[in-house]
Amino acid sequence: MATPPGLDRTEIERLRAELAGAEPEEILARAYARFPRVAIVASFQVESSVLIDMACRLRDQVEVITLDTGRLPPETHEVIDAFQRRYPVRVRVVAPDPGEVAEMVGRHGVNLFYRSPELRLRCCEVRKSRPLARALRGCDAWVTGLRRDQSPTRAATPVVALDEGHGGIAKLAPLAAWTSDQVWDYVRRHQVPYHPLHDRGYPSIGCAPCTRPVQPGEDPRAGRWWWERDQVKECGLHWDHSGRPRRRGAPGGRPAEAGGGRGRGEGVRG
Repeated sequence: MATPPGLDRTEIERLRAELAGAEPEEILARAYARFPRVAIVASFQVESSVLIDMACRLRDQVEVITLDTGRLPPETHEVIDAFQRRYPVRVRVVAPDPGEVAEMVGRHGVNLFYRSPELRLRCCEVRKSRPLARALRGCDAWVTGLRRDQSPTRAATPVVALDEGHGGIAKLAPLAAWTSDQVWDYVRRHQVPYHPLHDRGYPSIGCAPCTRPVQPGEDPRAGRWWWERDQVKECGLHWDHSGRPRRRGAPGGRPAEAGGGRGRGEGVRG
């Protein structure tokens, strides 16, 4: 996979070593200094809120990409509007290809994700992964709110990586080493707006049909695709279905066609 001009694995490894113990603000500052076009990819969960606030303290205008899957809860649109009113951001709302959605729904139904993990991954691919790939064309680097303590699949998240799945651009996770407490401390200290569903028992928020509140003591990501048993709780933006870093053309990058699997009622909790 070719890398953008001036970017190679040696530089990525050097940046990773230099930024290993850096604060998120320093990581963002280095990203903006090194890469001409940087986009924060925001789901508008609390980590996105923190990153946008930090970036707007460094830049006069911040480019934000967000994925409107067509199945988002209305509260997500409300928080996007709140950020556009308060911050100097250019929010690019990216939708899935209507033809791809129509083909998928026509073949498998509107709520195909309940039928099998393979069909759930197909829905995530059409509504999230492919639109993101299109949106990142022309970017030199993207910033994500991944944290290592969010789940076992994220425990080794590097602060900076070479993203081969998106043309060899840089991928940065400034909050990788932060805990949930640190994130919320920042929100309170700077009075940062955040997604209202966080106050209603949703530590992790995705599409409305695929997210529920969690119970006390449950894993923070237990509310995502809760009907699946023993599955990796990832949509494919960052990892494939086996929990490996996603690469273009790798298994899980585009789920295989599937038509069977567990019915909606099997294994559903809540």
